[in-house]
Amino acid sequence: MNSFICSRIKRLPVQNWQQVRRATSCAGPLAGIKVLDLTRVLAGPFCTQILADYGADVIKIEQPVTGDDTRRWRTEAEKHIWRDEDQDMSLYFSAVNRNKRSVALDLKHPQGRGILLQLAKQADVVIDNFIPGKMDNLQIGYDVLSGVNPKIVHASISGYGQTGPYAKRAGYDLIAGAEAGLLHITGETDGRPLKPGLGLTDMCTGLYTHGAILAALRSRDVLGKGQAIDTSLFETQISLMSNVAMSWLNLGQESQRWGNGHPTIAPYDSFETKDSHIVVGAVNDRQYKKLCMLLGCDELADTDQYATNPDRVLHRDSLMNELQTIFRTKTTEEWCAVFEGSGMPYGPINTIEKAFEHPQVGARTAVTTIEDSRVVTGYLKVLNPAVAFSGDDVGIRTAAPSLGQHTDQVLKEIGFSTLEIDNFRIDRVIG
Repeated sequence: MNSFICSRIKRLPVQNWQQVRRATSCAGPLAGIKVLDLTRVLAGPFCTQILADYGADVIKIEQPVTGDDTRRWRTEAEKHIWRDEDQDMSLYFSAVNRNKRSVALDLKHPQGRGILLQLAKQADVVIDNFIPGKMDNLQIGYDVLSGVNPKIVHASISGYGQTGPYAKRAGYDLIAGAEAGLLHITGETDGRPLKPGLGLTDMCTGLYTHGAILAALRSRDVLGKGQAIDTSLFETQISLMSNVAMSWLNLGQESQRWGNGHPTIAPYDSFETKDSHIVVGAVNDRQYKKLCMLLGCDELADTDQYATNPDRVLHRDSLMNELQTIFRTKTTEEWCAVFEGSGMPYGPINTIEKAFEHPQVGARTAVTTIEDSRVVTGYLKVLNPAVAFSGDDVGIRTAAPSLGQHTDQVLKEIGFSTLEIDNFRIDRVIG
């Protein structure tokens, strides 16, 4: 069985990898909220994991036999981590499915749909990421769900939303980022469009959706009824264009790729050092003068063409060349020592290894170790929730579930007998 671990206060410092603490419970601010999670891959599972971290009872509904596709998204390097008999688990899946229970349920089977509706009677939230119309076709859409439970909140994540000419198209992070302009503005100035190194659009959609669910639950507290929530990858990314969108909408100004630079601030960029790279920003004239002092180039502070930020933006290329020459004279560590305590915004561009060696990772216990019997070593290092509460414990209670691990448990909770559950399994309603 997976061990229980919970709370930022109780969780382990990063240096004590092999110390695994067990706690019997972890309430959290969402204790008592039940969520039926019909989502797969990233946006939806990321959303429901946040709800689970905050204490909600998240029941992940998966197709028998196959389950969430990401269970099999293993890299070549991780194959040695998992026990041979545990082929339905990957680090990708583990990253966004902790603190959940898994029920293997065939929603295409009439009895499977009936079981889901039984679960919905006692649930607070249902969330799916099917193509619009699929839930209605399965006869488990919002009209049906709200019919059995008027207080239900039903959140749907799709590629383009429930309406519009693209509504029926499948949605993916890369495609939404491309069509909504993110890739166009990402990359070096003279390079090709690039995607971020993470599924940023997916995860931001999950963040938007989790906030919308909490708002709908609050509305339910006031009005006494639930509602449907419509979120999409495309609209999430459009909204994230923010100031770039405002420039286009109000000025007709097409954006460009700035690399690590900033369109209206200079210097605010990355620089090559003797051994790697560093990022430094001077967001006002006072900081720019301090930067020049620290770099030993006071003459650049006194030059008319660099006197104000608009001047520096106008003469960005020549200023960057001047500063780049200086930054190449020392290592990144040496420059960090120069900037330490100065009040200037700066930082090294870390590898992943160095990022997790950062002192804040240990100080904030951003990483912990949990017991997981499916791992060869018996332990798995995981990221803790990014938010701490002063009055509630949040954290990791259980590792990501095996496919159908809690099917019998959950069905018994809603009144099905062992014999009925066995018959469901014979009829392939459940896994």
